[in-house]
Amino acid sequence: MIQAHELTKEFDGTLAVDRLTLDVQAGEVFGFLGPNGAGKTTTVRLLSSLIAPTRGSARVNGYTLGKDDTHIRRTVGVLTESPGLYDNLTAEYNLLIFAKLYEVKDPKYQVEKYLRMLGLWERRFESVGVFSKGMRQKLAIARALLHEPPLLFLDEPTAALDPESAHLVRDFIADLRSQGRTIFLCTHNLDEADRLCDRIAVFKKRLLVVDTPARLRSQVFGRRVVFHLENATEHLAGVVAVFPFVTETKILDNKLVVMLDDPEVRNPELVCALVEAGARIRFVGELRHSLEDVYLQLVKNHE
Repeated sequence: MIQAHELTKEFDGTLAVDRLTLDVQAGEVFGFLGPNGAGKTTTVRLLSSLIAPTRGSARVNGYTLGKDDTHIRRTVGVLTESPGLYDNLTAEYNLLIFAKLYEVKDPKYQVEKYLRMLGLWERRFESVGVFSKGMRQKLAIARALLHEPPLLFLDEPTAALDPESAHLVRDFIADLRSQGRTIFLCTHNLDEADRLCDRIAVFKKRLLVVDTPARLRSQVFGRRVVFHLENATEHLAGVVAVFPFVTETKILDNKLVVMLDDPEVRNPELVCALVEAGARIRFVGELRHSLEDVYLQLVKNHE
């Protein structure tokens, strides 16, 4: 759906996006993470053909950036971080305008469909100027979907939403993925990215890393299994330390923490060895770092 090669954008000599090379597959939710000012919004504007690159190339939905810009705009939906809406017009009329601009075949049906889906149908005759920020955000999401685009750019889609509305939007994104839509998600909500995204890119003017959340955790911190024991001793730590796939052991209270690759395969060997050495195992778990920990470490390493 998206193939970018060395995509670069400068504003008056200031580099905003530096040689971005990226491949986003059809049907995936692709997370795009980075600090404020990293160039995330500029990247969205580039890939949705709202601004032209300084250098580099990209193909979006099979169309070439700079050559097929009208086709690109017709086949993407964009939710900007600060969506512009017509405050003096009703919610329904706001959407009808854009449905007609996109030449939607049945504008009234599409408008009703998404207003109902996002819980705004009962407020359809009210002026958007009286809407809360969360309601405006949901209306902007509906606007981005009216023409049923196969690729959707979402810039902070749950910003300013209350927990119930944010949950609705996250479920909505998951449903869109199940329909085969491709979603390019910019967010500061790392828990949201962890739950929704198939792959994640960490970006700070340049692309730092791209991978699944699980593999990013493994790359940055490794995988650590925690054996909760009745009595953890250095002897038991030595029992597992002799295995060639174990890279680190540590005793914390009555917990034996073991770093290793592929614990799903290796854990049975360690359990057997510990039991044979007299260990009484209460339960086994994995020390799981949050995606926030991973993100902060990656950005720190870059700096």
